[in-house]
Amino acid sequence: MYRRWLWPASALPGVLWLVLLFLVPFYAVLAVALGTVDPILFQPEPIWNPLEWNVGWLNEVLSRLAPGGIWFEVGIRTIVYVVIALALSLLIGYPVAYYTARHAGRWKGLILILIILPLWISYMMRMLAWVNLLQEDGWVNEFLMFTHVLSEPQDWLGGSHLTVILALVYGYIPFLILPLFAALDRIDRSHLEAARDLGASPWRAFRRVTLPLSKTGILGGAVLITLPMFGDYYTPNIVSGAPSTSMIGNQIDLYFHGGPQPTIGAALTIVLAAFLTILMLYYMRTIHRAQREAGTVGAL
Repeated sequence: MYRRWLWPASALPGVLWLVLLFLVPFYAVLAVALGTVDPILFQPEPIWNPLEWNVGWLNEVLSRLAPGGIWFEVGIRTIVYVVIALALSLLIGYPVAYYTARHAGRWKGLILILIILPLWISYMMRMLAWVNLLQEDGWVNEFLMFTHVLSEPQDWLGGSHLTVILALVYGYIPFLILPLFAALDRIDRSHLEAARDLGASPWRAFRRVTLPLSKTGILGGAVLITLPMFGDYYTPNIVSGAPSTSMIGNQIDLYFHGGPQPTIGAALTIVLAAFLTILMLYYMRTIHRAQREAGTVGAL
């Protein structure tokens, strides 16, 4: 009997701790977003009773995000940045994860250490290092001029969209590679051998067997990096700082720190959380379907 309750009881303190760390702050943000503002001091006045919540600020945020609103361009820019950064991360990270899982052999552990190693250093310190490299007299410009790719130094830190996208890729790609590696490493090699025995070419075996079986890893890694990317504000601030590259996270930061009304920042946080919840529900639905199909195949 004790075995039945042993692991749930062991996990309960951690689960409660995580729930409290999420639910209590999130409810506080809700109380601010659906509260009122002092008409004189312009300070938020939270409303803790859900029956008295005011949705006016949410409507204001939605109108600003709608076409023609002052945040519409920022919202589209954020989506474009995240989609391009995710695509580049997959193009770079999938081959790395595939090689590590399938062909690295005794070098597998070393490669994994090299992938994890950047995470030991502060994210801000890594971004600041790139700021030094991307300055007009930095090594990037010197190398590109030495190879005659550029004829004069490029201002990479003056509002470049490419710089922000590449910085997002650099900052988050380890979190994509690790779940991809785990998914690829779990694929039974007998599936590939069966495909080859049936006459499939290496490319066809990859496309029809490896890629579908690694779908959960792709989605898991995509969720791990896209969710924080949507709320990221420090990466554009560090490598650009220009309004032309600001993201939704920058608007939230603006209204919470020095902005006229933190209530609007809280309402924008709720809208962003609702959008990300949709992505999470799609991920969970896909994972559940994949597990169900795997169980059906196993039963057969």
